Amino acid sequence: MNATSSGPNSGKVLLADIGGTNARFALLAEGTVGAIAHMAVSDYGSFREALGAYLGGLPGVGPIRSAILAAAGTIRNDRSTLTNSSWEIDAAELRATHGFLTVRLINDFEAVAWALPRLPRASLLPLGGHQSVAGAPLAALGPGTGLGMAVNIPHATGQLVLSSEGGHSTMAGSSLREDAVIEHLRRRFEHVSAERVLSGGGLENLYEVIGELDDLTPSRRRAAEITRAGIEGTCPASRAAIDMFCAMLGTVAGNLALTVGARGGIFIAGGILRHMPEYLASSQFRARFEEKGRFRKYLEPIPAYLILDDDAAFVGLRALAECEDIG
Repeated sequence: MNATSSGPNSGKVLLADIGGTNARFALLAEGTVGAIAHMAVSDYGSFREALGAYLGGLPGVGPIRSAILAAAGTIRNDRSTLTNSSWEIDAAELRATHGFLTVRLINDFEAVAWALPRLPRASLLPLGGHQSVAGAPLAALGPGTGLGMAVNIPHATGQLVLSSEGGHSTMAGSSLREDAVIEHLRRRFEHVSAERVLSGGGLENLYEVIGELDDLTPSRRRAAEITRAGIEGTCPASRAAIDMFCAMLGTVAGNLALTVGARGGIFIAGGILRHMPEYLASSQFRARFEEKGRFRKYLEPIPAYLILDDDAAFVGLRALAECEDIG
């Protein structure tokens, strides 16, 4: 993450990646991203408290000129309320409270999308495909606390990054088994979005419904426990849940590739799958990614990758700062 910057607006920049479960902070100074602090959202009542705790642990750091904050929620009028948390982030309040000259607030997956052209091969696990098209869009999606999506579109003078709320689009089944699971969830939620099955809570939903459909009585588990038990093969409902999770992710990733023409590649982020990379690679993910009837040949060459770097968003935040000459 080291680079040298000599722009006219050199100065410290606060970078943050704020999700529904974890908040991460770092400082960008002279082109270098410093140590990244990881904080649990549940430990703080508000974003203001978490930011205060982070800044309070930086004695003698000096003035911070600007801030670029990636938040897991929609952005309206320079404000964001996190989709899966009660935290609110207000750019105007931050400028007034901390004296930042500028505050840029973006969706968290915009930061991931900004990072895509800069990610080293060592931080990527290939998931099939063999030929990216130079200059074609790159797309990112990732199940974590929610399901994020964003697109990076290269052009002559740089790149255009588009945020997306595609994680809340309607989830469609690709088999009678998946249809039954979705119908069961529809009774509970009315609308079953992709996020209802492809997120931490979504994995728990799959586990619970599969247990009911198969007349199993598995113990109540959190997403991390389902992942572990499924990989180890100690719980049939957990194994079936992660199998369906990977398959459904392939369907949604293929839909995204078709929708935005992402022949430059599809990149999977989010914390869940970094705990099961080999399992994902051997799952139905790739088969379902390509399973689009007449457009199978369109999808077959498109490379897909699992992003292994937990802090990839900071590669994107630094890229955005350099692009706008903030740092």
